[in-house]
Amino acid sequence: MNTSRIKIARASIGVSLVCLSIKYSAYFVSNSDALLSDAIETILNVIAAIGTLWALSIAVLPADDNHPYGHGKAEYLSAVIEGVLVVLTALGILIIAIQDWMHPHPVKAPFFGIALNALAGCINLIWARTLISFGKRNSSQALLAAGEHVQSDVWTTVALVLGVSLIPLIHWDKLDSVLSGLVALNVLYTGFSMMSRSMSGLMDEAPEPKCVDNVRAIISKSGTGALEAHDLRIRKVGTLYFVEFHLVVPSEMSVHDAHVICDDIEAAIRENLGRSSIHIHVEPADKAKHSGVLVLS
Repeated sequence: MNTSRIKIARASIGVSLVCLSIKYSAYFVSNSDALLSDAIETILNVIAAIGTLWALSIAVLPADDNHPYGHGKAEYLSAVIEGVLVVLTALGILIIAIQDWMHPHPVKAPFFGIALNALAGCINLIWARTLISFGKRNSSQALLAAGEHVQSDVWTTVALVLGVSLIPLIHWDKLDSVLSGLVALNVLYTGFSMMSRSMSGLMDEAPEPKCVDNVRAIISKSGTGALEAHDLRIRKVGTLYFVEFHLVVPSEMSVHDAHVICDDIEAAIRENLGRSSIHIHVEPADKAKHSGVLVLS
C-alpha cells in the first residue's frame, strides 16, 4: 500500500508538469489573464505534488524513539501547507484580476487557447478522480487533499473555457478580469477548506459518531467476562487508529483471565478497523462508573 502511495505521488508531479505546459501555452497564444490565472494555479499543483511526495515519504517511516506514535501526521501537515499555498495563490490571482480590470486589453486567438485549456482540464479531471478515489480507499489525507485541489482546478478550467469563449462574442474585454476574480474566489474557498479539514486531523479530532458507536458495540459483544468499559477515546492518524479505554472486570478475576478478555477485544477491534494501536486500562469492580459500555454476558 505504501509503495502504491509513493508511485501515485510521483505520477502527480508528472501530470502537473504536463498540464502546466499546456495551460501556459494556452495563455501564450491567447494573452488572456484569465487563462494566466489558471496557469498560475497549476504551478501550485506542481509544488503541491512535490510536497505530497515528501509527506508520504515521511509518513511511511516506522515509529522510532523520537516518534513513538509514528510519522503519520506528516500527511496532515502537508495538507495544511498546501492549503496555505492555495490561499496565497488566490490572493496573487486576485491582484492580477484587479490590474486587468483597471487596464483591460483584448484577448488574442481565444478559441485556440480555450481548446488547449480544455485539454488540460480533461487530463486534470481524470487524475483528480484517481487521487480522490485512491485517497479515500487508503485513508491518505495527503492524496485526498491533492485530489480535491486538482478537482477545484478542473472547475476553474470549465468556468474559464465557457467565459473566455464569450469575450469575442460580447466584445467586453473586462470579462477577462471578472473571470480571473471568480477563479481567485474559488481557489480561496478551496484553500480554506483544505486547511480546516487537515487541522482537524492535527488536533486529533474524534472520528465520526458512527465509528465510535461501532467500537462501543464491538467492546460490548467481545468483552465477555468483563463488567463495563468507560472513558473510550478514539483518534485516527492516516490509516492508523488509536483506541484507548478503561475496562472494569470482577475484582476476583486473575490477571491472566483479564488479559485474555483484552486480547479478544483487541482482535475484534482490529478486524473491524484495520491497523490499530489499542490501549486498555484494566480496573477492579469498585471502579465501575455505570455510565460507559455495558459488556454483554
